[in-house]
Amino acid sequence: MNGVIVRRGDVAVSTDDRVVLGAPPAPAFPAALRLIHEDRAILVVDKPVGLLTIATESERERTVYRLLRDWEQARSGGRVFVVHRLDRETSGLLVFARSGGVKDMLQEQFKARTPERVYVARVEGVVRPDAGTLQSRLVEDRSLRVRPTRDRRRGKAAISHYRVLERYRDATLVEIQLQTGRRGQIRAQLAALGHPIVGDREYGSRHDPLRRVCLHATRLGFDHPDGRRVVFDSPPPASFRRP
Repeated sequence: MNGVIVRRGDVAVSTDDRVVLGAPPAPAFPAALRLIHEDRAILVVDKPVGLLTIATESERERTVYRLLRDWEQARSGGRVFVVHRLDRETSGLLVFARSGGVKDMLQEQFKARTPERVYVARVEGVVRPDAGTLQSRLVEDRSLRVRPTRDRRRGKAAISHYRVLERYRDATLVEIQLQTGRRGQIRAQLAALGHPIVGDREYGSRHDPLRRVCLHATRLGFDHPDGRRVVFDSPPPASFRRP
């Protein structure tokens, strides 16, 4: 009013006062995330390493879901819904739904294994085959670590396809395409192959030059609720390619 911001609702206004109404500034997108795509149905974001997708018993505040939920509520009063997850140690692409119906539709695609889910990993040692398929059954041990089992009566089937992108003196850059999407699948299967992901000490890695697990969700494709097939890409960190 009269060039001064008024913060109280009981200020008297006379006929000589000049009142200007303005919308509050839109809230900034969470700095920890990178917005890849948004429309009325979905949000696609790039998650950094070290951030949970959803809350756990030990961490309830700093998660991708919480950051997006607070941003969406402040901006429009809307909601976001979790469709799938990435491990805390993995960076890359995640899709969130803006309605329960869209969430259900997308999750049905994940159950049917129709989305395209491609990862890039830097692994220890030199992988000799140019390409291959990893098939195993995965179980959780008492410490909740996922590992392969030879007992076909236990665990869940896990299938991954890989191809070598680059070879270095003591490491290999590989691309992995998921056919199934079990928790910890890529990490457990590459370790069982004898090539744990660089920095993944939980699965036997002996080196951690980048101070992170070198696994990145680089491509995500699925059927959009409007019927289009959409594909999103996020290049892996340049540090993955160091000789």
